[in-house]
This record gives sequence, C-alpha cells and structure tokens, in this order.
Amino acid sequence: MKEILDAIQSPESTSADFAALQLPDSYRAVTVHKDETEMFADLTTRDKDPRKSLHLDDVPVPELGPGEALVAVMASSVNYNSVWTSIFEPLPTFAFLERYGKLSELTKRHDLPYHIIGSDLAGVVLRTGPGVNAWQPGDEVVAHCLSVELESSDGHNDTMLDPEQRIWGFETNFGGLAEIALVKSNQLMPKPDHLSWEEAAAPGLVNSTAYRQLVSRNGADMKQGDNVLIWGASGGLGSYATQFALAGGANPICVVSSPQKAEICRSMGAEAIIDRTAEDYKFWKDEHNQDPREWKRFGKRIRELTGGEDVDIVFEHPGRETFGASVYVTRKGGTIVTCASTSGYNHEYDNRYLWMSLKRIIGSHFANYREAWEANRLIAKGKIHPTLSKVYRLEETGQAAYDVHRNLHQGKVGVLALAPREGLGVRDEEKRARHIDAINRFRNI
Repeated sequence: MKEILDAIQSPESTSADFAALQLPDSYRAVTVHKDETEMFADLTTRDKDPRKSLHLDDVPVPELGPGEALVAVMASSVNYNSVWTSIFEPLPTFAFLERYGKLSELTKRHDLPYHIIGSDLAGVVLRTGPGVNAWQPGDEVVAHCLSVELESSDGHNDTMLDPEQRIWGFETNFGGLAEIALVKSNQLMPKPDHLSWEEAAAPGLVNSTAYRQLVSRNGADMKQGDNVLIWGASGGLGSYATQFALAGGANPICVVSSPQKAEICRSMGAEAIIDRTAEDYKFWKDEHNQDPREWKRFGKRIRELTGGEDVDIVFEHPGRETFGASVYVTRKGGTIVTCASTSGYNHEYDNRYLWMSLKRIIGSHFANYREAWEANRLIAKGKIHPTLSKVYRLEETGQAAYDVHRNLHQGKVGVLALAPREGLGVRDEEKRARHIDAINRFRNI
C-alpha cells in the first residue's frame, strides 16, 4: 500500500504510473462477520455496541469485472446504514449478500462470510475493468452508493426503480470503509477540488439523499418560498436539507434537540428554529398512544415562526417517533417526504388529517444517477458544503459508528483510510479560501 500512497501524494504521478502499480494481495477493511449475527440477540437496540461487532481485517483484493473500478480509498464516512449493519438490524446484511450472489457468476464474489461495509469514499482510481472509458487510473473521485444492473426497462427513466437496485457497501460487499473499494464505474464522480479527502468523502450518501428527497421532482419538488420543516436539521441528513432549503429560496423550520445544534442551524443561515428538548414535546403518551394535543402545540409553534403559515413540506427521517406530528402539521395539499426511519419503521398517523386535507406522503430512497451527479456538482461549485465534524482513523471505525448510533455526533463523522492525516488532497486553495468558514462550520462547534 505504501507504493500506492506514494503515487497518490506525488504531484508528478501520471495515469500510466498508476496503471503500472502492482496491486497488493490484500488490504485492510472494516467488516462484520456472518458467524456473529446473533451476538446482540438479547439486547435492546440502544445497548447494541458497534465497537464489539466491527472488525478491522486483512481481506483479499476482489476480482475486477466488466464496468467496474478498484479505488484506493483515502477517506470514507459513517452513515446510519453502517450502524444498522453493525448491530444487525433490521436484519443481518448477509441476507442481501446471499441474494446478490445468486444473480450471476460475477456477483458470487459478494457472498462471503464477512461483509466489508461503507457507502462513501473519496480516493483515486487504481484499475478499471473492460468497458470502462470515462475513468482512468489516477483519476481523483468520489463515489455515490447506487448500484444497479439496468437490464430491465424499469430503471431507465429513474435508476432508483431498477429491480436490481442496491446500496453499495450495505446491500453489496467491498464497501468504502477500507483501503481499497470495488465499485461500478458509473458510481464515480469527480472529487471536488477544493476539499480534502475526508471532506470530499462526507457528503456522498446524505447529500444525494437530501437532494432527491427535497429538491428533485421525484421527491418534494421544493420551490422558492416553501416552508420546509426539517427534523434533525443539524444532523448528517438534515444539515444538507437545511442548506438546500436556504440555497433554493425556501424557509427552513429547523427542529433540533439542543442549543448547540440550534446555533449550528443559525450559522447556516436559518432563522426559524425549534429546540424540541427545551420545549419538551412529547408526541407519545406511552408506547402505544400518541398525544394529538402535542401535535397541536407543535403546529402552533410552527405558525408563530412562519407568520401564521403551516408547512408546505416535511423532511421526514426520524420515522415512528415524529410521523404522526409530521402528518398533522403539514398544510392542506402539502407533502410529507420520508426516508430512513431512524426511530422505528412502523409509522402511525391519523389518516383523517391526510385524506381530508389532500396531503401526500412520498417515499424517497437515496438518489438516481443524475440526482447524485447534480448533488455532487453543487458541492464542487461551493453552493453546498460538507458538514464534517469529527474524523477517526480506520481502526477506530467502531467508535465512530458508536457515536452515530448514540447520537453523540454533529453532522457527519469521517474516517481516514489511506490518508495518513487530515487536510490532504486539496487542489484548489483559492476556491477553498472563499468557502473555508462554511467548510469548517461543523468543526468549530
């Protein structure tokens, strides 16, 4: 790996130099093990500890197939799907790998007794397989996490609708929390040249997800002047939704859980902020019954912040805990767009407030190729910024995942893979200087 890192760090290296590098037989990768899927069987979700289930293993370099690329990973990041994988919820990911392995002789590579996780990366192309023309060894890239086969017509209008759509590093093997990753070449996008490796790796999954969910016509189709309620507005997903709302001329109503998180939203430019902890909203009376009086109190507070208007769009991702309130506070004809369900998948709401007020619920999952590209383009132009707050080394990924699992983090948590330290990989210092305060916003809390 030293020769690969030396080539990446040398300004004199050419594509031919990278193509001539000898690949190692193995590399370090963060894994979960198939024979440990029952290790947390008697524990509650909160008590399951990623530090016990995530391993740093030496694994063989996978075979490179047509339309694929091997990438030297300089940095990655932790997403909620990394947490779900590590605690084996809602089910162990090995079921995904087994199913994918049955698709073809080539996909059998993914069905292994270990799962290399991670759905973000920033790095350098090492090798490309047959049929890859757009990328060459030595190209600096980031990767989005949409893996599709596109053999069915269903996916050609919206690649997220492909019957074989999967999330790389979650439903496939050879993910980005590793020194080398295997991706389909159409996952690759240019690395923003004003960002370091760890900054460039942070937005991928959450930025693209927020773009489709809020901006795209496949999601809420946000327009100027819309009031947008954003749950967890300073978090990994919500921080990008807040930026998109502000950049698009909408009015974000940011829901947070502490004064510190409220201050982050103000630093992004948001003015309407609700600290749900300080205002003590309790949407559930007990495990089985919600409290409509709290929905009404919440709606009243929103109208105080919007000049008497209800919200046009609710950016939903907590799920069970908040969904009843989200449906209630949306204006007549408004939209609740939902993904993730980090507090639980079984949503409950009073359908009278949906049906009689002609509201819509839209399910949204990651982003199609074009949406991911557009979201990355906005990062590259400095219109949207990374929300990186803390960076760990690859061998500390268990702790990084624990932080996200226990909501001890702000924004995104990064992981250095091959990069020996933070701050490397910046190619356009002038552009960086123009945006440095925004780039560091979540670092300075």
